Amino acid sequence: MKNAIALAAVAGIASAAAAQTASLSIVASQSVVDSTMTSSITLSVYADADFGTHVTGAAITMGAAGGAGVVDSMSANAYATSDWQALGFDDFGDGGDGNHDGLVLGQVVFLPFIQPDAASALGNGPVFLGSFTVGIVANSAGIVDWTVGGGIGTFALEIIDVNANPGGNPPGEVFQVAAPDFGSARVEVVPAPSAMAVLGLGGLVAGRRRR
Repeated sequence: MKNAIALAAVAGIASAAAAQTASLSIVASQSVVDSTMTSSITLSVYADADFGTHVTGAAITMGAAGGAGVVDSMSANAYATSDWQALGFDDFGDGGDGNHDGLVLGQVVFLPFIQPDAASALGNGPVFLGSFTVGIVANSAGIVDWTVGGGIGTFALEIIDVNANPGGNPPGEVFQVAAPDFGSARVEVVPAPSAMAVLGLGGLVAGRRRR
């Protein structure tokens, strides 16, 4: 939480974003998982906005529906570049059953001397924030729906416009977005098709024996 509060302090005066669109999205490394072969997958989180020039930080959680008996661990991973870690990385830990209690991430920006990292620039597609490694229970089956959310602090996403307030002290403008569009991802976990075929064949043989 201390890092979330510090983001605005190092970047400039913050204001609430209004009449503008920001979003957080999830991309799963696999949409269908063979639980007999795969022990883990990755959920990558991205940010995007139609205002500002760079993403400066985020405070996000990860919720899951259907994770019980399918997911046995969740761990957060750090940033796209080492510069994103300059302000720190708070990992709130595994919440169980595919839920994660949250992470806070950010970079140090102090205009005009310390500019945002190039990897955080908006306008060239979604900006990679970080990822979660998800442990899959062996031989499990089910559908898990993940949704990225906020709820850690007063905002979920922070964005700076380095071109605003030119000549100001400090220049630039920081926007804190409490409720961006929260994205989701669905992953289906199934035993291998070959294993399902063997189970079906076994049932057919057992049925014939009973007759």
